[in-house]
Amino acid sequence: MQFLSESLIELITQTSTNLPPDVREAMGGALAKESPHTQASQALNIIASNIDMAAEDEGPMCQDTGMPTFVVHTPVGVSQMVLKMAIREAVAEATRRGKLRPNSVDSLTGKNSGDNLGPETPVIHFEQWEQDQIEVKLILKGGGCENKNIQYSLPCSLEHLGKAGRDLAGVRKCILHAVWQAQGQGCAPGALGVCIGSDRAHGYVLAKDQLFRTLDDVNPIPELAALETEIMDEANRLGIGAMGFGGKVSLIGCKVTAANRLPASFFVSVAYECWAFRRLGVRLDPASGAITQWLYRDPSRPAEKMAAGSGFPLTGREIVLRTPLTEGQVRALKVGDVVLITGECYTGRDAVHAHLMNHPLPEGVDLTGALLYHCGPVMLQSGGQWTVKAAGPTTSIREEPYQADIIKNFGVRAVMGKGGMGKKTLAALEEHGAVYLNGIGGAAQYYARAIDRVLGVSLLDFGIPEAMWKLHVHDFMAIVTMDAHGHSLHADLERETGENLQALETISAR
Repeated sequence: MQFLSESLIELITQTSTNLPPDVREAMGGALAKESPHTQASQALNIIASNIDMAAEDEGPMCQDTGMPTFVVHTPVGVSQMVLKMAIREAVAEATRRGKLRPNSVDSLTGKNSGDNLGPETPVIHFEQWEQDQIEVKLILKGGGCENKNIQYSLPCSLEHLGKAGRDLAGVRKCILHAVWQAQGQGCAPGALGVCIGSDRAHGYVLAKDQLFRTLDDVNPIPELAALETEIMDEANRLGIGAMGFGGKVSLIGCKVTAANRLPASFFVSVAYECWAFRRLGVRLDPASGAITQWLYRDPSRPAEKMAAGSGFPLTGREIVLRTPLTEGQVRALKVGDVVLITGECYTGRDAVHAHLMNHPLPEGVDLTGALLYHCGPVMLQSGGQWTVKAAGPTTSIREEPYQADIIKNFGVRAVMGKGGMGKKTLAALEEHGAVYLNGIGGAAQYYARAIDRVLGVSLLDFGIPEAMWKLHVHDFMAIVTMDAHGHSLHADLERETGENLQALETISAR
């Protein structure tokens, strides 16, 4: 199959960089519904620009290209071993080309393989069928939304919703709770794949499999079709909004299936997907490996632009900051302020934070007055120079055990990520004079274009995503969502949307 390798690389490239039409349409609808000039509208405009940028440059839409998951159907007689080898080689080559971020980490040693290969990486599900073509579907689901997957065992008691029983009414409560608990950490507006029943392990597989349905299809089972419609209506009345900033659209899709279960078990498994809903597929000629048909998209029809303008029209009210930041500058900021940062900053994710709890700063690194960016970029090196290919914010709550100490010990003035942080960090911001800045999750091309150059790298042995990159940025946009006065947009919105969730249940009970 002489064309197999390039066909698979093209599938990976298009999945990573080109949002499918059904998701584009849903995101366009979200943008149209949102009130202009709100934080949610600002976020959606940046997302729209980022979608266009990724498609134009064939750059990763989001820097977190997730755990590549393939679903492959083969005719009888086609070697699945050959296909598996070809898929692995294509994943490694796409990683080398900067279409995928090296995300495969040894769970025992913490070492990054560098090529997205390793035990059970990538994930490949094979199934034979009676058709005469090979079908390969791919989904790239990032770690931020993967961490918001959730599984319920009915009956149970849910915050703001009370008791959920072993019926569709109980299932409805579980799904609404899944939307609420994701808040902005799952890069709303999101989509859900849901499985009612099965066992713990297979329920999650079936839930994720629902994400291969298009957002505009209708469930053939009337009861589930009605449930999907009800969830879409009620979830979008919660007020979570884009990136958890508050707003009218929190969910762009809900797809539900049901599977037989054991009498003793009643699981509801929910796979949460972010707005960067990267899912495509191809049909291949079994003799040549050439692409005979694309699934979910028509390559002969150019994708229409999502953004009406530049993505973030300036109002003149933005606060321009230059690093290093002073305590006075930071304490003058308040929740809701939009900032544009220019100067040097450092990236730092899970491994960097854990390392700094017990080690001094790497040589040449100074975090006094610095912006610490929660980001695992996609980087390419050529001629000894590093280039940023994608650089959106990662979910910050993972750094909650460390962040207060990092701020205190090293003089950090601003932390930037997505989804907000907890009470311990909020207290440290107030005590030491620092702020939390919320970037737009998934907007990896938007932020990459605001990075002028790479100034250096430390702790590269942690792997490219987890290394500490020194960057120079220009007009790096973010919104203050936790300030130095004890205020947190995230805590306020979680409380308000929880009240909305409880109010929905009160109305439903009537």
